[in-house]
Amino acid sequence: MAAVPRAVVCQDRERRMTNKTNNPLVPVVGKPDPDGPLPVRVKLRRINANCAKNYPPDGENKAWWRRLKKALGTTSSDFVNASLSQLQAAARLPFSGVSEVAVNAALAMIEAAAPKDEIEGALAVQMACTHSAAMAVLARLGGGGGSEGRVVAFGSAAARLLRAYSTQVEVFRRLRHGGNQYVRVEHVHVNDGGQAVIGNVKPAISASRSIDHSSSD
Repeated sequence: MAAVPRAVVCQDRERRMTNKTNNPLVPVVGKPDPDGPLPVRVKLRRINANCAKNYPPDGENKAWWRRLKKALGTTSSDFVNASLSQLQAAARLPFSGVSEVAVNAALAMIEAAAPKDEIEGALAVQMACTHSAAMAVLARLGGGGGSEGRVVAFGSAAARLLRAYSTQVEVFRRLRHGGNQYVRVEHVHVNDGGQAVIGNVKPAISASRSIDHSSSD
């Protein structure tokens, strides 16, 4: 049996080890995040049970404020401040005062609507607040306690709020995309020698009515 030089054996072993380990996993560059960007959020520092001060959750005040403006479709800081105050007052969890969770949930709804200006932004704020109010009323109704009149009152209030929310969504859709036009197509059969008229046709005045008007003159 021929002797194999030690240097050749070491070189062959090194080559096999290199082939096994020199193949790292390369991440795919430019692959989109399946979850998408996180929605804009606020942190609340409570002043009392019904009022709190908004501040950025990560300390980046300028970038956070730009995201809030974009989420509300505005370039006005006053519009952002007013909208946040409105959300604090209206967007609350059932049986609770001002809620950071409720405000951030409302902001997520508003950002999903992607308003393009203050008109759309104000409507998106209304939609988020109406939804929160409807859920709060339904939570009180779901308890099942109280008199029959109380149940009827809460049920009626919830129904009105849900109808209002549906109306707001439809108004937002029309504001964004415009009204739809419908064209009705009907089949008309015309016999030989006949004529067909396309368009809105007003009924003709009868001959007897014309004669009555002429005779009265």
